[in-house]
Amino acid sequence: MKYTTLPNTDIKVSKICLGTMTWGNQNSQDEGFAQMDLALDKGVNFFDVAELYPVPATAETYAETERIIGNWFSKTGNRDKIVLASKIAGPGDYTAHIRTNGFSKEALNEAVDNSLKRLQTDYIDLYQLHWPERQTKLFGTRDYVHNPNDNWEDNFNEILHNLDAIIKSGKIRQVGISNEGAWGTMRYLEESKRHNLPRMITIQNAYSLLCRPFEGDLAEVAHRENIGLLAYSPMAFGVLSGKYIKGTAEDNARLKLFPRFARYSGEQATEAARRYLKIAEDNGMSLAQMSLAFVNARPFLTSNIIGATNLTQLNENIDSINIKLSDDIMKAINAVHSSIPNPAP
Repeated sequence: MKYTTLPNTDIKVSKICLGTMTWGNQNSQDEGFAQMDLALDKGVNFFDVAELYPVPATAETYAETERIIGNWFSKTGNRDKIVLASKIAGPGDYTAHIRTNGFSKEALNEAVDNSLKRLQTDYIDLYQLHWPERQTKLFGTRDYVHNPNDNWEDNFNEILHNLDAIIKSGKIRQVGISNEGAWGTMRYLEESKRHNLPRMITIQNAYSLLCRPFEGDLAEVAHRENIGLLAYSPMAFGVLSGKYIKGTAEDNARLKLFPRFARYSGEQATEAARRYLKIAEDNGMSLAQMSLAFVNARPFLTSNIIGATNLTQLNENIDSINIKLSDDIMKAINAVHSSIPNPAP
């Protein structure tokens, strides 16, 4: 395994982070336990979860993933071996079954306290805001379109003050953002600088061969402000395993169970994935290995959040850390990207 530190901290994390959002829906507790056991054995010390997991989020399965992780901590006593990240759910109809008061002081305190109980721990190492409260570019939309009727009021300072109080209580150690844009990221960072408030140290956004918008303004922000990318969906909902192209996906594969998750399944995305599959096979590797190795090597990456529904997939995904792509492979990848740029933003 390779390791880095969370930016501006001395917290050591594996460059592969174990994603958990299938546990409690596609995966049972026993399967989640087996994945955590294997990941830890292979040097992964960074786990990412969220209160709304498993996905798709429903009132019936709400927070089951955190409960599974908490039960594993209780069974194994491995809490001190893991850097644990979780998230408060963002607002909207999708999460109305959780709460409807956004990132208010009451919401943050309630979310943290309940996550701690479920996770059976006294603290969370990295606590993240799952997506912005304001209306902005989110989840597969290509461009920002301003809504003049958005009634959101600037509350960056208030959120940071409330997070500061929770940090001082010892319940969380560091804070981060997720699904944010360049403007929101800079607003948080500027509020931190001006008012001596907690600093957002990571940004968890989608990033893969099919989704590279982070390489625009956010890449410059990441480098110049030292905020690290936690890349999610590096396999594009499994599209970049090649199993849907080849017709080998099992019945419990995500896109077979939940076909509405079509972000990475459009015509252009499928064509790009076909071209990437050929590059991988021509160079004697699986598309999954090539896709993850590409993300692992990005200079703005702090950790690559991988997920799997079985141990075979998990082994292959974790082992991508040992693959280095040649200059010729990178040229071939970027040629596809130039021809079909960001087919799944």
